[in-house]
Amino acid sequence: MTTVSLVEAPAAIQSYASGSGRPVILLDGGSGAGKTSLAARVAASWRATRGEELQVVSLDDVYPGWDGLAAGSAAVTRILAGSNAGYRRWDWDTSRPAAWVSVDPHRPILVEGCGALTVASAPLATCRVWLELDEAARKTRALARDKGGFDPYWDIWAAQELRHWRENRPWSLADLTVQLG
Repeated sequence: MTTVSLVEAPAAIQSYASGSGRPVILLDGGSGAGKTSLAARVAASWRATRGEELQVVSLDDVYPGWDGLAAGSAAVTRILAGSNAGYRRWDWDTSRPAAWVSVDPHRPILVEGCGALTVASAPLATCRVWLELDEAARKTRALARDKGGFDPYWDIWAAQELRHWRENRPWSLADLTVQLG
C-alpha cells in the first residue's frame, strides 16, 4: 500500500486505475474525511488528462436512510455489475426509494462513500483508496458541512462505520491511502 497526500492523490489514483479493462475506483473513509471532494478532484483530473467523463456514484445517493450504511455498501457490487449495473436512488426528503439510476458498465467509474471498499467489492476494482483523517477532525468537518442536519445522526452513523471497519478493514484492502490532516 502506498500513502499519498491530497495533492498527489488524483494522479496516483489515475496511475493505479490505468490497468487493462474498465477502470473502477473505490474510495472509502469515515464521514467527513473528504471522499466527495476528492472524487470531484479525481473526476476533473480524469477529464483534463484523458478527455473522457468518469462516472461518479456517491453512496450518499444510495444509502436508504440514516441506518443504511450496510445496505449502501452491499449495493456497490450491483452498481458495478454487468448489463444491469446501477442503483436505486434514495430520496432523503421523502425518506423513500426513488428512481433507478443506470450505470454504463463499459465506462470508467468511481464509487465513493463509507462502505464502498469491502471484501466483496475490492476484487471488482482496479484502484482501491482509503482516506485517513482522525475522528475529531472528521466530526468537526461533517457537522460544519451539514449545518446541523447531521448532528442528531452522528452517533448512529459512527456506530455503523465501526461495524463496517470491523467487518471489512477497508484500509487493509486499499492500494492507496490518502493521508489528510
